[in-house]
Amino acid sequence: MSLRWRLYAYLIVAHLLFLGVTVVLFRTEPALMLGLEALVLLSLALGVHLIRRALEPLGYTRHFHDLLQDQHYAARLQHSKDKELNELVKLFNTMLNALYQERLQIGEQQGFLDRLLEATPSAVIVFDFDGRVSLLNASAQALRGLADAKGKALRDCLPDDSGLSLLAQLEALPLGDSQLLTDADGRRYRGQRGHFYDRGFARHFLLVEELTEELESSEKATYEKLIRVLAHEVNNTVAATGSVLDSLLYYRSQLAERDSDDFSTAILAVQRRNASLGEFIERFTRVVKMPAPELRPNAVRDIMDDILYLYREQCRSRGISIAWQRCDEVPAIAMDRHLMEQALLNVVKNAMEAAEAGHGDERSIGFVLAKEESGVRLSVIDSGNLLGDVPARQLFTPFFTTKKGGQGIGLLFVREVLNRHGFAYRLAATGDGATSFDIWLAA
Repeated sequence: MSLRWRLYAYLIVAHLLFLGVTVVLFRTEPALMLGLEALVLLSLALGVHLIRRALEPLGYTRHFHDLLQDQHYAARLQHSKDKELNELVKLFNTMLNALYQERLQIGEQQGFLDRLLEATPSAVIVFDFDGRVSLLNASAQALRGLADAKGKALRDCLPDDSGLSLLAQLEALPLGDSQLLTDADGRRYRGQRGHFYDRGFARHFLLVEELTEELESSEKATYEKLIRVLAHEVNNTVAATGSVLDSLLYYRSQLAERDSDDFSTAILAVQRRNASLGEFIERFTRVVKMPAPELRPNAVRDIMDDILYLYREQCRSRGISIAWQRCDEVPAIAMDRHLMEQALLNVVKNAMEAAEAGHGDERSIGFVLAKEESGVRLSVIDSGNLLGDVPARQLFTPFFTTKKGGQGIGLLFVREVLNRHGFAYRLAATGDGATSFDIWLAA
């Protein structure tokens, strides 16, 4: 039984007792009895009225509780005729308004946060209390292995060859630490693990920012400055040295015949070395001073036919077999033919030298031109497998080379040409004893 009905029961029972007492006076004092009965009924009515007034705040409290439970924060309680009760109603309405404004603000912030997470180029991975992925933004879903990671632990998404996997490095990232990471394709990232508190318990999150383009731009600017300074100093020295050496040859006739031959041989050797130094620095400056590509439609198969014709005899003399998978359905692609030819010549030359220097019995290079859903793919494959033990992050690094006596210029030039055309590329070991240079051409 509720408090209201208990109070009513008490009031009724008490007044019934009073009425019973007044009945005793019916025979002796009828007038007094009628007066007392009227007084008892008046007291009963007054008691009922006071109970209603006293319990009215409980009704408002119940309505307030229902509004909170149903989260109807925009609703308001009606004012009462009682001024004292209106203070309580005003307090309840103030609380409802504060909750409504706070919920509105939280909703706006949540909407902004959702749009920010979708728009940010950084990958955001949020975990629940058990370490399972609970939230992935669009950039995180684009990372390899995270497309269907929601509801799973990060370790459950690791590939079989997780040694160089980006996810394996993220899984091992300590809390509060920020590190530079590299995936199997050589792309570089900055990973950071943090935490926040949800309902009093800590939840972890990961921020992954790709730095490949930023670092390459920074490296490029640094190397450009270095090469320009070196080219200026070396060219001045080469020019002055060449002039002096040419002048020294005029004194050849003033020497004895035996000494004259030795003198000429020495001067010519220094001249050749001087010219080689000039050519060396010129190859670097070609990368720095590369002109902007002039884009015109070109057939990739025709360019590759010309390159294969150029290297066919060299491959035959070195015992290297050539395989060429053409695709005549590939449309013409906008590119600078001169720059792309120079880049592809470097790629094919590297493949030929790698196949010759490989340790296997088979010496071969293959070329594949194919149409894919993502565009057109051109692959140059060699059997040398010289990149099997080379970290991916070192590829395309200026001055890095796997060839004895190499200068690390060729791949730097190739990278610059492909970047200026906006073509994606990858150089990696295929895993079956070969190396593949893949270029995705935008039609």
